[in-house]
Amino acid sequence: MVKSVLIVDDESYIVTSLSFVMKNAGFETGSASDGEEALKKVEEMVPDLVILDVMMPKLDGFEVCKAIRANPAWNATRIMMLTAKGRDSEREKGLALGADDYLTKPFSTRDILKRVQEMLSEERKAS
Repeated sequence: MVKSVLIVDDESYIVTSLSFVMKNAGFETGSASDGEEALKKVEEMVPDLVILDVMMPKLDGFEVCKAIRANPAWNATRIMMLTAKGRDSEREKGLALGADDYLTKPFSTRDILKRVQEMLSEERKAS
């Protein structure tokens, strides 16, 4: 079964480059440019993984992460936070809210693809 990845970032070049890399690796992709749109897309497609920016309009990535984790129907969805906010306190907050991984910008698309592949090959543990 093909795995799906939702890419959520308000920077269109990041969405475009990550979508390209994920599609070439065989994943189905979706995208959103703000937190509200992200939650609508999660509801529509229930992705296997969400690559989630922190600093976005409407709802930030922390709020989106918290909302995803609050819905039992989305328990299997993995969350990779991708952000310019690299302080330890921000990382700890993201992981505490239920993110499975937390990467900082700038990033290598090759490294992100490798981590996405690793995350989607593991079974998510029930909370």
